[in-house]
Order: sequence, then C-alpha cells, then structure tokens
Amino acid sequence: MLAQRTTLFGSSGTAAARAAAKAAADAGKEIIDLTAGEIWSDLAPTIRDGAIDAINKGVNRYTDTVGMAELRDALARKVSVETSQIWTADEIAVTTGAKQALFNTAMVLLNPGDEVIVPAPYWTTFPAQVLIAGAKPVFVDTRGNGFVPRLEDLKSAITGKTRAIIVNTPGNPTGVVYDRATLAGIAALAIEHDFWVIFDECYGAFTHSTHIHHSIVTVAPEVRSRTLIINVFSKTLALTGWRIGYLAGPRDFISTVKALQSHTTSNPNVIAQHTVLAHLERGDGSYENQLRAQLASARQQGLKILSSLERVPVPRAQGGFYFYLDLSDLLRPTILNGATRNADDVVHTLLSRAGVAGVSGTAFGDPLGLRLSYGIPLDRLKAGLGQLVETLNAWE
Repeated sequence: MLAQRTTLFGSSGTAAARAAAKAAADAGKEIIDLTAGEIWSDLAPTIRDGAIDAINKGVNRYTDTVGMAELRDALARKVSVETSQIWTADEIAVTTGAKQALFNTAMVLLNPGDEVIVPAPYWTTFPAQVLIAGAKPVFVDTRGNGFVPRLEDLKSAITGKTRAIIVNTPGNPTGVVYDRATLAGIAALAIEHDFWVIFDECYGAFTHSTHIHHSIVTVAPEVRSRTLIINVFSKTLALTGWRIGYLAGPRDFISTVKALQSHTTSNPNVIAQHTVLAHLERGDGSYENQLRAQLASARQQGLKILSSLERVPVPRAQGGFYFYLDLSDLLRPTILNGATRNADDVVHTLLSRAGVAGVSGTAFGDPLGLRLSYGIPLDRLKAGLGQLVETLNAWE
C-alpha cells in the first residue's frame, strides 16, 4: 500500500511526451522531437572552463545547504540588477533546479486546505506540487484572453482560503508575456487579499519582438515582502542536465527553506555551483546573446512555416521557446459530431504519421492545445514543422 498522496499526481506530462518520442525512435522510426524544454547548444566557454577548474582544484565537499556564500552573493547582485532593488545573500537559496525551488516553496508556504490560484494552461508541475503539499489548485482559464489572465477572473477565484497565486511569465507552455498592467493588478490583489505571489521567471531571458519581461517586484515594489522569485540556469545557459536554480524571497522564508533543504537534498551539486559562479564572474553576455539570436531565428522561420496552417492560427510565441498551437478550429468538427477527439489524438497522429513529437495540451490542463519546442537544431525544426503542417492540413 502506497501513501495516499501518490494518488494525487502522475508522471509529468512533458516527461511522458519525451518518453513516447524516445520509444518510437528506439523502435526504428525516424522522429523529430519537439517535446523537450531545452535548447540544443554547446556549453558556454565560461561554463566549461569553470567546471574543469573546479575539478582540477579537487572541489568535492559539502557547501552551505542553500549554496556557497560567494554564489549567493553573486546571485543577490544579479537579482538586484534585474529588479532595481537591493537583495542580499540571506534572501537567496540555491536549489537543484527550479523544480526544487518550487517544491521548497510549496512545502514551506502551504497548509492542507489552502488554495493556490493557477492560470491555465499551466506547466504540469505547478498543480502537482500544490497537491503534494495538501493544498488545492484553483484554475483560472486564460484561453479567452490570449492566455493572459483577466484580473476580474482572478478576483473571482479568490476566497478566504487563497494562500498564493502562481505567475509564470514568459509562460510555459503558452509563451505569453504578462504586461506591466497585469502584473500591477496581480500585485494589488495579493496585497488587498493577503496572499503570496510565486513568480516563476525561468524563461525571462527570452522575449521576442516588442515584448519585454518585467519582474513583478519592479512593477510593484510594495509586493516584494510577499513575493517568491523562482529562476534557473537551465534555460538561459542551456544547462538543463546540470540542475541548478535559485529562489529569492524574504529572509525568514529563505531560512525556513534552508531547514527543509537540509533534510532533502542538502546542498546542490558543488561542481555546478562553482561553474555558475565562474560564469557570473567572467561572463560577458555574449553566450546569452548567441542563444537569443539562435532562438529568434528559429522562431521567425518556424512562424513562417506555421503560417501555412489552414485551420490553426499562427501562435503568438511572445517569449520562451515554444510554439503553442490552438487546435480549437481543427477539432471543432469532431466535437460537433459527438466525437471525443482532443489534442492527445493530434499528438498520436503526428507521431505515427509524420514522425513529429509534440506535447499535448492535456498535460497543461488544455485539451485543445499543442506545445512545440523550437530549441532544437534549425534544420530539424524546419523539417518537423513542415511535416506537421502537411499532416494537420490533411486532418479529417
């Protein structure tokens, strides 16, 4: 008999999509995998050299539970620049990726019976971790407003049990970037109704066209005392496998996170810590600019191909590196005829007929959506999207 909490969640939908793509490839089928939330890129020279230096110096001991003091100092300076406010090392916890930062937040912040507002579509891990903590995710549909939550809808979702809201901008899976007015409105609601803001900005380094990423504590400094900032180097430095992220928040909160982390993972990987510190100290921004240029080119060419879709609107793709397709018009005839086909069926068809793997919106609480990553090599992306367009235009 397993613990009852295990009935509250399943495996990550994005992980399941990756597994399906790998299984098809292992069976001998040529697959273009557009499922992964990562950028295909060589290591930054500062990352490579920092890791080698750490190994050559024999770095292999425990650090402080929430990261080396030098790294937390560097991260505090980074967050200070990004938010236009002063942060110190005791307001920073280094974690094993963003997932641990979010898990720590859920376990420290939430009590059984609490409610957390989660705009939908959502990254699959958000509601799962809320449930693990014994709280209840309260979903607010954003499809009717370009995937940005309406403030009146958020206000309607607030109850006396509301403990927090999760704000993810740029959004995964939608790629939407919240504007300043929306962020200011969310901050005002949090203050008025006395709840926390869990601010996930893991894709904040990647915005496109005229869109700009804003930190909520820059837009509304008065909300800082009830805001927890989640960020990671997995995306900005293409280091998904290195598992290094961080959490910024009030000192008392970070102190409690430290106590919790001391009983889970203890300190994050020490080589990864030294490596990121080396980059923060020596990096000149050229690698990040290279990644942004790579994604901008992939986005532009990908949107050009997707513009040939006949019954699927071209995605906005304002930030991050995902195309999120709205399949409503494509699936509407089957829905009107009483069929129950949804994005899962589209994903299955694409995998079996076109050799293209994507993530169904059902993983994100949206049975009419499809997430496609454009972080893969450009030639593979163009081939995959071309096959996808051909298959969806022939959909019956």
